[in-house]
Amino acid sequence: MRKSVLMAAVSCLSATAGSVFVEDYEFRADLSVFVVDYEYQADLCVFVCDYDYQADGSDSVWFFEDYGYRADVSVFFVDHECQADLKVCFVDHEYMSGWRGGHYWQGRLH
Repeated sequence: MRKSVLMAAVSCLSATAGSVFVEDYEFRADLSVFVVDYEYQADLCVFVCDYDYQADGSDSVWFFEDYGYRADVSVFFVDHECQADLKVCFVDHEYMSGWRGGHYWQGRLH
């Protein structure tokens, strides 16, 4: 009993992380993403962290998973802005990350 409660708690904690899996095909992805060059062009500025626990449920801090079943959301990177559900800009520091205005996907990526 105690072991099952502990396993449930651990799985709940891991489910809140901003973990992302990159799909090979667009139809498998939850979200189509286009990468822009500048922050002012983006819907979301993203900081990529080194460990999954650093993402801690934030839409703007991503950890790229190696396996789809471990990720909270799957994305496909598109070649053209008009194909995207979300425009992102990757930033160098966590304090620079965040949403730029309201968006349909805000609060849904984790």
